[in-house]
Amino acid sequence: MTESLTEALAYYDSWLAFNQRYQRVPGLQVAVYAEDAIAFSAAYGLADVENDVPLTEQHLFRIASHSKTFTATAVLQLVEQGRLRLDDKAEQHVTEIVGTPLGQRTVRELLAHAGGVTRDGLDADWWQLFTSFPDRDELLEVMRHESSAVIPENDRFKYSNIGYGLLGLIIEAASGTPYNAYVQTAIVDKLGLAGLGPELDPDRLTEYAAGYSALAYADKRVPIEHINTRALASATGFFGNARDLVTYFSAHLPGDDRLLTDKSKREMQHPLWTTGADDKARYGLGLSVTKVGEVDVFGHGGGYPGHITRTLVDPERRLVVSALTNAIDGPAAQLAEGLLRLLNLADSKDRVEEAGLGRFTGRFANLWGITDFVLLGGRLYATDPTLANPAEEPQELEADGDTLRVTGGNGYGSYGESYRFTFDANGAVESVRGSSGLTLHPIDTFTLPERVTVAE
Repeated sequence: MTESLTEALAYYDSWLAFNQRYQRVPGLQVAVYAEDAIAFSAAYGLADVENDVPLTEQHLFRIASHSKTFTATAVLQLVEQGRLRLDDKAEQHVTEIVGTPLGQRTVRELLAHAGGVTRDGLDADWWQLFTSFPDRDELLEVMRHESSAVIPENDRFKYSNIGYGLLGLIIEAASGTPYNAYVQTAIVDKLGLAGLGPELDPDRLTEYAAGYSALAYADKRVPIEHINTRALASATGFFGNARDLVTYFSAHLPGDDRLLTDKSKREMQHPLWTTGADDKARYGLGLSVTKVGEVDVFGHGGGYPGHITRTLVDPERRLVVSALTNAIDGPAAQLAEGLLRLLNLADSKDRVEEAGLGRFTGRFANLWGITDFVLLGGRLYATDPTLANPAEEPQELEADGDTLRVTGGNGYGSYGESYRFTFDANGAVESVRGSSGLTLHPIDTFTLPERVTVAE
């Protein structure tokens, strides 16, 4: 493992653990694939708050719209086999919608969310568990309704779970196999991944992390029951753990022919439509394509009642990171991006080799907040772990004996002043006099009194 990756992962672990507590996420599971193997895997918090069950690396999450990547992979497999064409119209395979607007949409348009299809129909309260997800007949009824074609095809990006439900039916028709069975055999089993599957498995309910409501409108989260997504499994049904999810996405890296040819993968990963005001955020065929800093990445997110998840793939570094949370407001995207932002910082300057810098690293606190001293790219930085971006405006530091002089960062960060460290006889940090003159203490020894008063 490269030194920069080793340093970034060491701090990433600490930053994730802090943010799971700081952002009051019930549970967080993260894995990183790098250098052709699982380079990092960890779990923080609880799988079940009510019963105080610790979250493990093996617990399963509902990864929701990650399902779209499996659906797109299945479509491209069938294209490679000559059983399907991207420019086929949907009605060529799903005869129940012949003569309807959705029947005229092509497979390519549906994959790219360019078919102008309704997102979830006129009544989608299954997302709140007010009703069950639609079965095949109910899904076809939605598709045949005049409201299903909202705007003309190829007008703009318009996300659609119903469109991906239709792709599931197309896969069934082209393969002669039910959708769940096809993706299980052709993708999951082919990779030998026991921690992935296309739909809620009632025999494995004890393995799933419980899902929880948001904190936006209440001071307490409530658990949300897991439900079957039925005919919308191809849009949102998959479950998985982070380890198996990053392994699956590693098969989408160039040169890996386990699932698809590189030609098909390039087609999936090619950005077609901007997805919003930010031109960096685009969509290909079943994959989101964007930038973290200036680094090109692809992947997908997922939102299921009680679970928010995100996976990012950096093809240049051949790295995959997945962050899975069991809360409907879980900051999965922020936490997945965090590793790439740390690596970007580590790689932003020529590496410096100086022995003994590790003794300064750690997390320190005072009344005003928390400061982390981090070693990245052989350089020391002071950073704030409460920020969404752990590499945002870090203070670059230069060691001089037992002090760290501030040599970078913005003008509010005491540029040119120093952090003065006091070490005990064993070399552990006892305290730090901050660059602003305020004392910081190691986070494990720092406590606040019941009331802060003027010292006598």
